[in-house]
This record gives sequence, structure tokens and C-alpha cells, in this order.
Amino acid sequence: MNSPLLKYGLLALVAYFCSMSVAHYFGIKLPLLFVYYDTPFYAYQDKIISFAVVSYIALFYTAANHRAVVPAALTTLGITVLGLASINMSGDLASVLEEGQSTMPYWIQTGLFGGYLLVLIILYMREGKKL
Repeated sequence: MNSPLLKYGLLALVAYFCSMSVAHYFGIKLPLLFVYYDTPFYAYQDKIISFAVVSYIALFYTAANHRAVVPAALTTLGITVLGLASINMSGDLASVLEEGQSTMPYWIQTGLFGGYLLVLIILYMREGKKL
């Protein structure tokens, strides 16, 4: 059983990913809901992302309710953070940015995800010591 703090931390991600899914489906380009909110995009790609995010919703909802799933959810979020970092450093991203456009907003968002991941890991490990 997850502690209330860990459970609500995971459920907060469910709410976040629901919001992200809706934002991508309707093209609501806001920072955090769209990490790369100010880059060129194709609407059909964002609809695909909105459907794919449903798997994150299901994963984190299940993890919130079943402790055995938490490591898979945390691993998935960790891979997401690493993936965003690799995109932030990529030539592909640089090629679509305007001359002199900073990647700092993307790094800040990636850092926020990484920080949230760290908090969830600490909660999970702290809880494991109590068992």
C-alpha cells in the first residue's frame, strides 16, 4: 500500500497527464502542457501524442493504487526526463529554433519533471524502509 503522500503525488501526475492530453488534442500550446510550446508542429502529431499520453495516465493511476507498479512508473518518468534532455541537446531541435532562440525554457521544464521524479523516488524509498 502506498502512503497517502506518494499516492497523491502519483495521482497529481494523472491529473497533469490528463491536462497534457487535452492540450495536445486541442492544440493548446502552453508551457508544461507542451514542453516545446513555441516550435513548429503538425496537428496530427499532437493528436497522436494526446492518445499516447493515455498510457501514462493509466500507468500512474495504477501505480497510485498498487505499490508493485510504482517502480515501473518511476522508471518510465525517468526515461521521459532523459528523452527530453536528449531532445534539448539535439541538432534536430536546434534546426527548428529561430536564430538565437534559447533552449532554457525546455531545460527548466525538463528540470521540473526531474525534480518531481526525485521527490517521488524519495517518497517511495522512505516508505519502503517503513515496511
